[in-house]
Amino acid sequence: MYSLKLSIIIPLLNEADNLPQLIAHVTTLQPAPQQVILVDGGSMDGSVTVANHLFKESLKTAQSAIDWQVVESAAGRARQMNAGAKLATGGVLLFLHADTQLPMDAINEVKQAMIEYDWGRFDVRLDSPDPLLKIVGIMINKRSRLVRIATGDQAIFIKKSVFERLDGYPDQPLMEDIELCKRLKNIARPACLHSKVTTSARRWQQHGNFRTIFLMWHLRFDYWRGVAPDILKQRYYKH
Repeated sequence: MYSLKLSIIIPLLNEADNLPQLIAHVTTLQPAPQQVILVDGGSMDGSVTVANHLFKESLKTAQSAIDWQVVESAAGRARQMNAGAKLATGGVLLFLHADTQLPMDAINEVKQAMIEYDWGRFDVRLDSPDPLLKIVGIMINKRSRLVRIATGDQAIFIKKSVFERLDGYPDQPLMEDIELCKRLKNIARPACLHSKVTTSARRWQQHGNFRTIFLMWHLRFDYWRGVAPDILKQRYYKH
């Protein structure tokens, strides 16, 4: 088993309501990660206070060996994840969205993959019984395996030395995960794990399946043809 320690880095923005479920989930991973860093990007709902309280409670459990940290950074998911990476003591970094849950044996799976690979990602499923969203998850996984590009919802993991060689996530407001993967795949092929992370379907449910599918594909196509991330971000949040 790969011996390097693993740090989980989770960017936050107004996730106070979701934090109890998130932290409870992370503490049940077997084995537990060595370090978990939550990086807040300017939440207005008390996320930092809630996280600190939950961390103190977690220290009373059997998972007290986890090094919990909550820090604040400039707004922007890429900046938050880069700030967390600078504080990480693990040789492997796993970037997790706050509304995404890892499989229970994720830590061992990542460490095993790191024997052969420098980076990778999980397959994904959306937390909805909707048959269309099940198909969406399948297509995301097939596309990712074919083009060797992952999205943040797939819990990207990477050796810290490789992450630092690439200067981390690019400082852009959207598609930072796509751009990082484009650079990574020029260095090495990814570990495409078949184990699935479970991510929230709330955006699909709020805005409609077909409308969201069209938006996501349109944004990715426009990014491929060179449209600036600032413009794409405006369209994404108008949706």
